[in-house]
Amino acid sequence: MSTSPFSTAPLPEAELPPAVLSQADARMIPLEPFSSSKALSLGVELELQLVNTHDYDLAPYAEDMLRGMAQFDLPGSVVPEMTSSMIEISTDVCHSAEEVLAQLTPIRDALVRTADKLNIAVLGGGTHAFQMWHERRIYDKPRFQELSQLYGYLSKQFTIFGQHVHVGCPDADSALLMLHRMSRYIPHFIALSASSPFVQGQDTQFDSARLNSVFAFPLSGRAPFTLSWKEFGHYFERMTRTGVVRSMKDFYWDIRPKPEYGTIEIRVFDTPLTVERAAALAGYVQALASYFLQEQPFMPSEDDYLVYTYNRFQACRFGLEAVYVDPATGDHLPLREHILRTMTMLESHAATLNATRAFTQLRTSVEASQNDARWLRERQGRERLLAEVVRQAGRRFRGH
Repeated sequence: MSTSPFSTAPLPEAELPPAVLSQADARMIPLEPFSSSKALSLGVELELQLVNTHDYDLAPYAEDMLRGMAQFDLPGSVVPEMTSSMIEISTDVCHSAEEVLAQLTPIRDALVRTADKLNIAVLGGGTHAFQMWHERRIYDKPRFQELSQLYGYLSKQFTIFGQHVHVGCPDADSALLMLHRMSRYIPHFIALSASSPFVQGQDTQFDSARLNSVFAFPLSGRAPFTLSWKEFGHYFERMTRTGVVRSMKDFYWDIRPKPEYGTIEIRVFDTPLTVERAAALAGYVQALASYFLQEQPFMPSEDDYLVYTYNRFQACRFGLEAVYVDPATGDHLPLREHILRTMTMLESHAATLNATRAFTQLRTSVEASQNDARWLRERQGRERLLAEVVRQAGRRFRGH
């Protein structure tokens, strides 16, 4: 497979974030310049589960999957992730949700064929329903071993599965402006993608329990409020001087700039159960980005973040049934209603970007209050056996 410009392949050992940096070394780390990219271009990454077909628990088959996938000539890339029961796929640069789907579909089909040969299954979902974190193995790559030494048991607990969406920005200042505008819509992204209601065999009562694991890491949450790359550079310089940051990959923010790609990267999505929904979510992000660039609808402010954590919690806990607090007006309204209003506002942008099918799919699910978390709970309510729910999720990923 080709190497994707949006790939998150492991960094060379020289770039690994050590547990402690010397003050002198920290001062030598500059913020890299913001690369040029086509505005509104897209890149999608999906972290996927590998399970056996005996009891449908996670299975340490990442290395075998990577070896099997190497025979296919496909767009994007397939790389290992933190533990050996997960892999990450990514697209090349795309320009529409339809193109994202056109790339993800053959990658998905190759994954299924490879997994069948190994007698395992591949599936989406933000968490595995009943795996035990202490049974996981850290994948044998220097960077993952380094992170394991730094974060201890959190590294194994980070066997969670997310979708990352990159969107191209015309320049660095525009990227920061878009990042903070997107922050108002983080609850949309969480509720639309939520697919992690079960953790270690228990219904957490959250639609997205996955993000609770992310919050355990330092430098998670929201990015600092800066609207110029120069100002952000000063922040980065101060952080590297502390010796706890060496690169942008050390920030686990919900949205972070990716200067090497010329994008912002949205990281709050659970991995959906289907590649069709993953592509639709990318189309939603792209339509929002188009709205921001073309209409400049509002100027974000630090006060937007007064309700950020509350809105984020609501979406994680209740999904599409959450309450949304408008950061501009303070109005409280159902999150479903806010999403539907936003979709109506974005219809012309979606049409221009060939995202109408994506919007139709998402709108239908929102109107029915149906996300993947609800699908998983409905299957568990009927089957009363989480292993069977995982099996059915695997069939859903295959397109059955």
